[in-house]
Amino acid sequence: GFIIGLQREFAHKEKGGEIFAGERTLALMGLVGCTAAFIGDILQLPWAFLIIILLTTSFIVAGYLISAWRGSMGLTTEVAALIVLLSGAIVYWGYLELAVAIGVTTFVLLSIKLETDTLIRQITKEDVYAVIKFAVISAIVLPLLPDQGLGKPPLDVLNPYNIWLMVVFISGISFLGYILIKIVGTRQGIGLTGFLGGLVSSTAVTLSFSEKSKQQTGLAKPFALAIIISWTMMFSRVLVEVAAINRALFTVVWVPVVSAGAIALIYSVYLYLSQRSVEEDEIPLSNPFEIGPAVKFGLLYAAILIISRTAQIYFGDAGIFASSIISGLADVDAITLSMAELSRGSEGIALSTASQAIVLAAMSNTVVKGGIVLMMGSRALRKALLPGFLLVLATGLGVSFLV
Repeated sequence: GFIIGLQREFAHKEKGGEIFAGERTLALMGLVGCTAAFIGDILQLPWAFLIIILLTTSFIVAGYLISAWRGSMGLTTEVAALIVLLSGAIVYWGYLELAVAIGVTTFVLLSIKLETDTLIRQITKEDVYAVIKFAVISAIVLPLLPDQGLGKPPLDVLNPYNIWLMVVFISGISFLGYILIKIVGTRQGIGLTGFLGGLVSSTAVTLSFSEKSKQQTGLAKPFALAIIISWTMMFSRVLVEVAAINRALFTVVWVPVVSAGAIALIYSVYLYLSQRSVEEDEIPLSNPFEIGPAVKFGLLYAAILIISRTAQIYFGDAGIFASSIISGLADVDAITLSMAELSRGSEGIALSTASQAIVLAAMSNTVVKGGIVLMMGSRALRKALLPGFLLVLATGLGVSFLV
């Protein structure tokens, strides 16, 4: 209550004007909620708790009516006061972690008004429709999908519920980057654009800046910096995906993945220090919650699952490695999730094999993006990026297969 009150006082101090509840009042409201729950419990009369809450709520309503009469129609402070009041009751009932989480979440939401206002101005009608369609399909369709394999091996890996759950998971990661770009803006420096763009699609970043390098020849190192940073984010995505699905595999795969990512990061620092730039640029990125791309990813993930499972049955590790290299040419997320899924349990593929398969896919994808730079980038961009590209490949493969 106190920290939420501080935030409301600060917000109104910037705008000017009075506020009906500040840090002391909201802190006391938290105590009122806790005391009301205590009294209701001691007297064994739930109505006593409700009466105290309603009386306190009447003061909040009166404060709102006075503010509305003065021309201020906002309900933010009043709603925050209600949350503090009920959080106090939750504390008495013993849900301390929940009460703290609600309080901190409220504080954060109140504090990011500027960023959310910026987001509202940036999003388009198509963005809203894409999120609505995806939310409806995920919330309604996902619970109805069968949570079991579709047949005998290799069809046993085709679990409709898990496949669509992975679609939601990957789209959520990409959507986080998309929202950050909407809030911060891509015109905040090329390096930051590479970082945020890498959360959505490192391939899109590579393609965009490779094309622009021929038009703006003096920005080869800043463009190379953005591309390498987006690759670093790809390695981070791999680690997050594996950690979320298979903790045992994470303990094996993190060493080569972190090594390759660290080399990319070190080379990014070198590029940054060798030529700083405040130039700004944009990259075209589509909403990750569009239904079409989501369905395509689901089909790709399912295809890789069954191909990898078939390759394991008939060709052993060599088949898995071959399918990983081929899959990595198009997408790293799908093969990463597939290996994390197939290596779960004692009957799955070996953790070392799954780890090496993920590294092969990541390196295969890196080769594709390096090829984009070599084919489409300017000579200066190729010169700036090539050493880092080769170092990342050598490190990832060397640590995974030799060390």
